[in-house]
Amino acid sequence: MGELVLAGAGHAHMMLMEAIPDIIADGHSVTVIGPDERHYYSGMGPGLLGGVYSPGEISFPVKSMVESRGGTFVSGKVVRIDPHRRLVILEAGQGLPYDVLSCNLGSFVPSDLVYEGSSNVYTAKPIQNLLLARMAVQEIGSKRPVRIGVCGGGPAALEIVGNAWAAANEKGCFGAKVQIFTGSAFLHNHPDRVRSLAFKSLNKRGIEIIHGSYVEYVATGSIKLQNGQYYEQDITFLALGVKPSKVFAASALPIGKDGGLRVNRYLQSMAHPEIFGGGDCIWYEPDPLDKVGVYAVRQNPVLVHNVLAQLQGRRLSPFDPGGSYLLIFNTGCGKGILYKNGLSFGGAPAFWIKDYIDRKFIKRFK
Repeated sequence: MGELVLAGAGHAHMMLMEAIPDIIADGHSVTVIGPDERHYYSGMGPGLLGGVYSPGEISFPVKSMVESRGGTFVSGKVVRIDPHRRLVILEAGQGLPYDVLSCNLGSFVPSDLVYEGSSNVYTAKPIQNLLLARMAVQEIGSKRPVRIGVCGGGPAALEIVGNAWAAANEKGCFGAKVQIFTGSAFLHNHPDRVRSLAFKSLNKRGIEIIHGSYVEYVATGSIKLQNGQYYEQDITFLALGVKPSKVFAASALPIGKDGGLRVNRYLQSMAHPEIFGGGDCIWYEPDPLDKVGVYAVRQNPVLVHNVLAQLQGRRLSPFDPGGSYLLIFNTGCGKGILYKNGLSFGGAPAFWIKDYIDRKFIKRFK
């Protein structure tokens, strides 16, 4: 009998959690560790901020999903892995033993620019932050126009700024003055057509893009740029890109340039063959992957096969990242921007497609 531990109950582990009855039937035990009884689907997070979705619509009840299938769910935060003793160490000090470990510990938005103790500053992750931010936007916005600043120049900043604007312009609110602070060109890694659609969407709502100087720090009520300019804000969002969980560096495991668990083409640790990983927390050694949810989804069947193969002493299967992927941004107010292989368009149809895909994914595993 082998002990399988899943560290994290995110997108890349959905099929493994679904397969718990089969894994147990093969004579193994399954323990899943998660920081919360529900896991929020990041692809629908901006819609939570914009009021399109409720928390229950965009989250998986992972505790009940695990326990109803015969597994054990442990609420806790993983802080370290001891690969020599094969233990997963939790923040509370508890050590959980494993024979095979799969990690889906996600990523975080760095908050180094924020003064300690600052209020009304929200990072794009964890997704629950966006619900708190929505409440804050509407509380201020119910009394007067709310000033909102978003730090970042990528897709996350685009989605947050559009949905924060939507939250501030709902019935009973006085609207908002919204600004994006990007040191370099906004969406500079994306095709010109996508950028053009984004600018059109932002300009239509009077959302201002401020570029040419990076953010020096964020504090309660203000943003200071490196060029010395100050901007007063009621609410500030940080959407400055994500970094993998710090657990692997803290565990002295082999990591990639971004700090993610370094894995081979089998999604397997380069130094410890009994450790696997998927999603944002890994550095895929053959060809580093973008931090997009599509790869976590594509990794699901490979992780199921390889984790079971490792438990049973069978041959592993390689992960194929696949070709190009569909990009759809939720720009708020029921609209979006879609791009794939040179095809791009914006507006309500783009959002309808995204909404259909996201709801289908949620329904599949709920």
